[in-house]
Amino acid sequence: MESVLALLRSVCTGLPEVTERVSHGEPCWFAGGKKMFVMFADHHHDERVGFWCAAPAGVQEELVAVEPERFFRPPYVGHRGWLGVYLDTAVEWDEIGEIVEDAYRVVAAKRLVAELDRRMASE
Repeated sequence: MESVLALLRSVCTGLPEVTERVSHGEPCWFAGGKKMFVMFADHHHDERVGFWCAAPAGVQEELVAVEPERFFRPPYVGHRGWLGVYLDTAVEWDEIGEIVEDAYRVVAAKRLVAELDRRMASE
């Protein structure tokens, strides 16, 4: 589990002005230190490891319908469109990076999204 958490942490903290702090007993990442966009999800201790994240409109429903073995509607925030992603299955970290970036873009301030776009354009 620790290696999965370390990889997720690396993906999240690679985005502009991301801070990490514990919320609801789990590591969470915040855009600009204010708005949570990803929450590590092991606190239900249901033998599953994953994360919950903000998602663009309609993405949760689409991914859960197509691949329920990899994606789920998380408790508490699922009704707001957040996406649950299992990390205890075969994980494609490039795809995780895209999902996390989308989550960041959903909640981050416009200036932070612009900074991300500048970084990506210079790569």
